[in-house]
Amino acid sequence: MAAPAAIVRGGPDGLVSRNDKNGTREGLVLRDRHSKARTVFRVVSGNFLEMYDFFVFAYYATAIGHAFFPQDNEFASLMLSLTTFGVGFLIRPLGAIILGAYIDQHGRRKGLLLTLALMSLGTLSMAVVPGYQTIGLFAPLLIVAGRLLQGFSAGVEVGGVSVYLSEMATPGHKGFYVSWQSGSQQVAVIFIALLGVALASYLTPQQLDDWGWRVPFIIGCMIIPFIFVIRSTLKETEAFLQRKRHLTAPEIFRSVATNWRVVLLGALLVIMTTVSFYFITAFTPTFGREVLKLSRNDSLIVTLCVGVSNLFWLPVGGAISDRIGRKPLLYLCTGLSLLTAYPTLYWLVSEPSFIRLLLVELWLSTIYGVYNGAMVVYLTEVIPSHVRTAGFSFAYSSATMVGGFTPAVSALLIHESGDRAMAGVWLMAAAACGLVATFLLRPYQESH
Repeated sequence: MAAPAAIVRGGPDGLVSRNDKNGTREGLVLRDRHSKARTVFRVVSGNFLEMYDFFVFAYYATAIGHAFFPQDNEFASLMLSLTTFGVGFLIRPLGAIILGAYIDQHGRRKGLLLTLALMSLGTLSMAVVPGYQTIGLFAPLLIVAGRLLQGFSAGVEVGGVSVYLSEMATPGHKGFYVSWQSGSQQVAVIFIALLGVALASYLTPQQLDDWGWRVPFIIGCMIIPFIFVIRSTLKETEAFLQRKRHLTAPEIFRSVATNWRVVLLGALLVIMTTVSFYFITAFTPTFGREVLKLSRNDSLIVTLCVGVSNLFWLPVGGAISDRIGRKPLLYLCTGLSLLTAYPTLYWLVSEPSFIRLLLVELWLSTIYGVYNGAMVVYLTEVIPSHVRTAGFSFAYSSATMVGGFTPAVSALLIHESGDRAMAGVWLMAAAACGLVATFLLRPYQESH
């Protein structure tokens, strides 16, 4: 005969078996996990839109250059387009400090809704502004204004999402949860690459250059209302609600300035991420077509594979960092990038092919994914909690001013040196920044 279940108090009738209690506890844990998964989806949805628009611009940089800039010189037109892509990053630190202070003072949820609204205006501008042939100089001016507005909002989007995820994560799994901030960006990369392959299959190259490049921006505008609905259901984080006092904006500005050393080192830490990320995603289509002379579809398929690879390695890197610590992975990945970035690109350009481009990009994707999976959560841990959003966002956005110009810098280095692998030197310089920052940030690490 089976032993009777032990009795404990706590059920509706005052008594419940211990077996029932364990079952109830397991059910609560399962429901909590499902709830957190839904919350992660709501949080990162806006991050998807931010990256979606940025990558569409980068993937169709040549066509956008033709549409909005004078076409007297092909290289000049491309450089103006890539520079406009980078301009959106110049204003990010300003958005980071102003909107970051707003979020630290008024709440994570309100801030994420505000940044989504501002981002939406930038996406709309790309979809509807007429070209240079129609309105002349107003075309590039309006496009630059749209990029600046989007850059202003994006300055705090990554920080706001990362801080929200770090504050709602379960103990011991912070790296895994925060990695989905970057993971949502990879979903955008995959989606855009699939869309690009589909458009290339149904439209001629001339149609893509004339008007087809606008289709992804129009689709982005159609996604906006859906993201607004799901993000509006977010709740404020417990960590923010439990704080007895929230600093005013001037107090936050002064605190960020007081902690300038850790913010500066944080920016150096992020440079490795932003340069690597924009090289293997935003620059790959242009690199494949304009430098390696591969087909448009080959470049987009490689970009698609990179997005899938990033999406795999980011949570893996975050989960491993939860087990062994952040710094071992940061040292490992910066060291590998320093040793292999230029040699792998040199091997690629010596005999360009689809397979070689795929292998090199997947290798760089592995380094980026593991590094960033550990780096983002590490940055949330070294920034003081009372200015976490503003400090994180300012450090991250300052780094994107460097990384965001990676397509333009890479194209310029290749053009001026005549060495098609010269972008590898840019990647190595970024890795050196990450390595130095990891070493110097040791005294600042703390658990918040």
